Amino acid sequence: MRILVVEDARSLAEVVAEGLRDQGMAVDISYDGLSAAAKLDLTAYDVVVLDRDLPGLHGDTLCQMIVDRPDRPMVLMLTAAGTPDDRVSGLTLGADDYLAKPFHFPELILRIQALARRKPDAHPPTLRAAGIELDPVRRTAVRDGRQLNLSVKEFALLQALMRASPGFLSTEALLERVWDENADPFTNTVTVTMGRLRRKLGEPPVITTTPGVGYRLA
Repeated sequence: MRILVVEDARSLAEVVAEGLRDQGMAVDISYDGLSAAAKLDLTAYDVVVLDRDLPGLHGDTLCQMIVDRPDRPMVLMLTAAGTPDDRVSGLTLGADDYLAKPFHFPELILRIQALARRKPDAHPPTLRAAGIELDPVRRTAVRDGRQLNLSVKEFALLQALMRASPGFLSTEALLERVWDENADPFTNTVTVTMGRLRRKLGEPPVITTTPGVGYRLA
């Protein structure tokens, strides 16, 4: 799941992003409306967590721009303006959900997950391929009846491969989908995480590698 957090309070943005990454989400951050608009032109996000009072380009204007996009992400307004009138005005602008600050972090996670499931092109809740069954909502993965004990990144890596199956995903594509814009393209983190995932999946091997092309589920 790819998330864009648009929040001018840098400390809050970092806390929100780190908490979402702990849940296996790939998270980018923008501290103003203009940089957020630029990122939206470059990356397909599932959910945008959007503050209203932004520098450069107001959050209300950015929300309207997002709504007008043909393949738009879902929008969760996360703002200090929390009166009923504020909520109504935000939803009228096209936001899909509205959460006032201060907020309870587990509620934020649940709302983001719910929005991702409501996205028109959202993937089916349960993925099946190569004898593996993966449930992104319950965060469970089973191979041939055996429960897999996966870390957050191993789970996200397997989820990306299953969604792409039977196609290939390059290292660069995996960095973009499973990690985020801060991932070092020269790091070996994909190779290391892939090795751990393969060991946990067990025999016979189900992930194949084609040099110069990428990885896929056999």
